[in-house]
Amino acid sequence: MSSRRSCGWVCLLVLLIASGCSEKPPATKKEAEPAKPPEPVTGQYALYQMFGMARAWAPDAEALQLRSLPLSEVPQVPGKAGAWEATFVSPSKLRARTYTYSVVEAAGNLHKGVFAGLEESWSGPRPQAKPFPPSAVRVDTDKAYEIALKHGAAYAKKNPNMPISFTLQWTNRHPVPAWRVIWGESAGASAFSVFVDCGAGTYLETMR
Repeated sequence: MSSRRSCGWVCLLVLLIASGCSEKPPATKKEAEPAKPPEPVTGQYALYQMFGMARAWAPDAEALQLRSLPLSEVPQVPGKAGAWEATFVSPSKLRARTYTYSVVEAAGNLHKGVFAGLEESWSGPRPQAKPFPPSAVRVDTDKAYEIALKHGAAYAKKNPNMPISFTLQWTNRHPVPAWRVIWGESAGASAFSVFVDCGAGTYLETMR
């Protein structure tokens, strides 16, 4: 083999080695990012999520009641909750149906997203439970909480660790549907709550 040809092979071998060294090592797969903790949602948001399914059940569906459901799996954020339960009624069918919206799967037959319950009979409006269109809700629970806190600052200061819950109803107590911001896990177990107009956001009443 001539020296010229031998030199050529040597040069080619050097180029191949250099090329191999210059190649970047294959990128390693990024480690999967940890899942974000579930975040609670406001009452108005949950209401509209459930209303969409309720209208598929009955085009004339209206809201009768909405209430927050405390979940230990979800962080506590003022004005929000991990799960909500709404009752819708159909005046044409004289039927009622309860729906839930949850950000996680949880005990108590709570499923992530919207879940429809069974139909029940409904006798029509009563003084303590009158139906209303969800479009009447223009003030959300985070804002309602801020308004209620202005009228319950002293009580909140004395009870800093007390959970806050919400209900939304239209009763003969007020001329409009109202948020009831409750210091406690339920209205029945509460010694202090504040009513806020869900449409105008005005303070209505404090109940002790």
